[in-house]
Amino acid sequence: MAEDKKKAEGKKPESKKTEGSKPNAFVRFGQNSIKFLKDCKAEIRKIVWPTPKAVFKNMGVVLVTIIVIGLFIFGLDMLFTNLLGNIMNIAG
Repeated sequence: MAEDKKKAEGKKPESKKTEGSKPNAFVRFGQNSIKFLKDCKAEIRKIVWPTPKAVFKNMGVVLVTIIVIGLFIFGLDMLFTNLLGNIMNIAG
């Protein structure tokens, strides 16, 4: 026990930095942030943007699809409304 005290008193605490240790959290955060931004920039460069002609063609397809589905739902709504009205008139 006395030897432990002598060793503790005689030696200064060694630096926590060794060859295999990690840098502190702020340094790691900065390094990871820079790596993330570089990776994002590289991925954005890989994007193939559509031509305006393709965008308008796709927009037309989407609008026609929305109109057809809207008319189908409107038709079903009117059908069920009339059917329910007829059932209510017969029951009443």
